[in-house]
Amino acid sequence: MPEELHIHANGVDFVCLAQGSGPLVLLVHGFPDIPHTWSSQMQALSDAGYRVIAPYLPGYLPSRAADNACFDKASLVHGIAGLIEAMSPGQKLHYIGQDWGAIIGYALCAARPDLLHSAVLMAVPHPQTVNNHLLVPKHIQRSFHWWFFQQAELPEQALLANDMAFIDYLWQYWSVPGYVDHAHIAQVKQCLRQPGVLTTALAYYRAMFDPAKADPALHALRAAMQHPITVPTLALCGAQDMRAELMREQAACFGGLYEYREVPDAGHFLQREQSAAVNALLLDWLKRFA
Repeated sequence: MPEELHIHANGVDFVCLAQGSGPLVLLVHGFPDIPHTWSSQMQALSDAGYRVIAPYLPGYLPSRAADNACFDKASLVHGIAGLIEAMSPGQKLHYIGQDWGAIIGYALCAARPDLLHSAVLMAVPHPQTVNNHLLVPKHIQRSFHWWFFQQAELPEQALLANDMAFIDYLWQYWSVPGYVDHAHIAQVKQCLRQPGVLTTALAYYRAMFDPAKADPALHALRAAMQHPITVPTLALCGAQDMRAELMREQAACFGGLYEYREVPDAGHFLQREQSAAVNALLLDWLKRFA
């Protein structure tokens, strides 16, 4: 069973699930989700001899950020980089991220390759590829929440209504038909219901399109996030996730070892929809760096 770690880094009080011993692997969740999404991966990787750590993202209680914290991408990268430096001073680790965990991961690989042996980035394309398709109707529809969440107050109200039916809808919309994960989604809702968590989770999206929400002190980091990625990277996507169309096109964004794999019969939450297949891909990848 995972233990709970408390680590303060770069202004964030991180609470993490941790399991196993050996080389460090960091697992970073997305939205709408929590670190328990990695339960199968934590077990498989710890059984294989890895020390696995899965944090709650900043502001997803019990991880706490400062009252005046920014939640632009550079601020999130700054927080995760600090967490890595606190957990593994002077040593590299393996990074695995899905959804927002992948968004943060692309930027972390570009700006701080000194922290990483390798990365596995799941279910979200490289930002350059996203930008190239930002005005394509079907991708606007698939990522409708980006635009809806820019509004004030209404998204919070919609997400909380009817026992958070919006969360059920997102999981159903983005997963393969027939996939159910009731117990896990109930845990996700429990986290998002806590005071301030929803507004913080939405702040990640609101900062995507509003430069005024970016921390001006992180200008240098923000510039470094545009560098080519040289960290060895495995990109994964569910074969039935529309985002796979974009991820097939992103190899040119990488200047080092890069591979892309699709997981059959999986949508956006491939780490849960096809956990055994994802675990096999992760273990095969990590063995290369033993």
